[in-house]
Amino acid sequence: MHKPSSYYLQAILLLSLLLIPPQYVCAENAVTTPGDIKNLSIEQLMDIEIDTVYTASRYEQKVTEAPSSVSIVTGVEIKRYGYRTLADILRSVRGFYVNYDRNYSYVGVRGFGRAGDYNSHILLLVDGHRINDNVYDSAPLGTEFPVDVDLIDRVEVIRGPGSSLYGSNAFFAVINVITRRGEDLGGVEMSGEAGSVDTYKGRVTYGKSFNNGIETLISGTYYDSSGDRLFFKEFDTPANNNGITDHTDFDRFYKTLAKLSYGDFTLEGVYSSRTKGIPTASFGTDFNDRSNRTTDSWWLADLKYAHSLGNSADITGRLFYDSYDYDGDYVYSGVVNRDLARGRWWGGELQAAVKLFDRHRLIAGTEYRDNIRQDQQNFDETPFTSNLSDRRDSRIWAVYLQDEFSIFNNLILNAGARYDHYSTFGSTVNPRLALIYTPFAGTVFKILYGSAFRAPNVYELNYNIPSLNVKGNPNLGPEKIRTYELIYEQYIGSHIRGTISGFYYNIDNLIVQMTDPDDGLDVFRNLDRAEADGVEAELEAKFESGLTGRASYSFQDAWDSDTGQTLVNSPRHLAKLNVTIPLLKEKVFLGIEEQFTDRRKTMNAGNFAKSFFVTNLTLSSRDLLKNLELSASLYNLFDCRYGDPGGAEHIQDNDPAEPSRFKDPARPLDIIQQDGRTFRVKLTYKF
Repeated sequence: MHKPSSYYLQAILLLSLLLIPPQYVCAENAVTTPGDIKNLSIEQLMDIEIDTVYTASRYEQKVTEAPSSVSIVTGVEIKRYGYRTLADILRSVRGFYVNYDRNYSYVGVRGFGRAGDYNSHILLLVDGHRINDNVYDSAPLGTEFPVDVDLIDRVEVIRGPGSSLYGSNAFFAVINVITRRGEDLGGVEMSGEAGSVDTYKGRVTYGKSFNNGIETLISGTYYDSSGDRLFFKEFDTPANNNGITDHTDFDRFYKTLAKLSYGDFTLEGVYSSRTKGIPTASFGTDFNDRSNRTTDSWWLADLKYAHSLGNSADITGRLFYDSYDYDGDYVYSGVVNRDLARGRWWGGELQAAVKLFDRHRLIAGTEYRDNIRQDQQNFDETPFTSNLSDRRDSRIWAVYLQDEFSIFNNLILNAGARYDHYSTFGSTVNPRLALIYTPFAGTVFKILYGSAFRAPNVYELNYNIPSLNVKGNPNLGPEKIRTYELIYEQYIGSHIRGTISGFYYNIDNLIVQMTDPDDGLDVFRNLDRAEADGVEAELEAKFESGLTGRASYSFQDAWDSDTGQTLVNSPRHLAKLNVTIPLLKEKVFLGIEEQFTDRRKTMNAGNFAKSFFVTNLTLSSRDLLKNLELSASLYNLFDCRYGDPGGAEHIQDNDPAEPSRFKDPARPLDIIQQDGRTFRVKLTYKF
């Protein structure tokens, strides 16, 4: 736990940001203040700048008309706040929180963040292409995310159930990462960065739009980090190097992205491979052995067709092929156990959006996915012993329909449903309803209802290794959620936007692992039920001077429906503040980020990971020197000590470890440090 003085420093920092003189904000331009909105004309009110979003309804619309609560993080914000991974980006979003166990990053949403869930309750897209794999249904968020964050133009976060349009995994949110276009670069861009614990990254990107209509982008990235020297109290014995492990926390990846567009067609390809050392000795492996590691590799090819028939209709289609490989090396008493997964799938989508009678906007579509390979294997290398060799395939098809009906000019009814059929468990239907009312310009009320599902994945269905005390369950059914939400959005002048939302959801048939009393093996069953309610509030501001800010608070109460107990890894309170201050107009910016996470129950009954504040600072420049951008970031500025609840595979109750330089036997042993203060410097040059 960090020293009390750091709380005071952070409180002073927050207070100083809130007391920035209004004249500084308005130094260059006359800005409408909240009190001036009553004096605006109808024409001025209608000129309020409102962001647009694509992902909420599979076509572009204003966020005020979207049937959901929407957050957008832009590429500019990614630079100004020094975000290094998609997990960093989501950590800044209202109602989201992220765990890291020194192998993968796990996102929690609205109080739900189950240990051992590989992000299968969110749907992750890149340019509309599904990224969740077909073995674990996992969504990669950390350094394993297959696209370099430098190539992100914007991230659209659509809260709530999205199965009415997207099917499985769109349980709590749909996240669409939209990448940059070739015309945005206009040539070659190179970047290099260095950071703590011998961390280095380099990228080369070429993008251009040609006169003949061809647009292209191609990029390659390499990253390497040696990792810190870590201390784990659970292994503090002479036989385990007194709990100290050196450079087993290494991380390296390489990523490529290529896009080629001509006319209505876009061909996109991605390849990524990331290898991560596991310093936590999870699953009972040998401590301080660099051979404990995982490798995750993605590659995909996506051909998209998008044709507009003027204002009356749009037609889109896509064909895709995906590959996912997982290789896990786990060392037990010197013997390497290899755990493998191989996923291959192809499919297609076809969608039409049509306007009818000036009041209806219909969207209809169909989707097919053929999982031609969903294989799992487990064996000991020496002597060779096969524990599992399971080969599977499956098929999914779906149809969906949605109608956006303008009852009046200021009242919209959005209604839709999707039918999914799985060859593994059968069919499911999921509707969504939204009533959107705009009584005045800049004032919006939304009443939302929706259901969503998560299909049981191949790992849960078929991972059978009796010698390791586990077995699959081919009779699993889908998890189901029903969500109710009320949203109030208010635009104040042309620069400030406020949002307040209240939500309630209930989940049935949650898949949990339990011990089968008949044979003593661990097996997945549809047993649990959960509920939650909460309130989220956010205020955003953007001024012509370059000063921008976003502050949010979330209260969420999530509990087990049967026992009434608070869910594991479920913070009741989240608070976030992001401010960008222009130090030199349009040239130099200071990005300040403050995040508070309330305490969370761990899997060890009666124990809690303590609440904490984290402060990040980023100083960045744009065109200070011709074609050159510089940035420097300090993460966890006040060196806050905090821990995340760990999964059942970890001996540690909180993960990950604390750097050995912070070893303090006098403090409570259930508090284990996440990363302390770290830094990064980055240089980007455009030719």
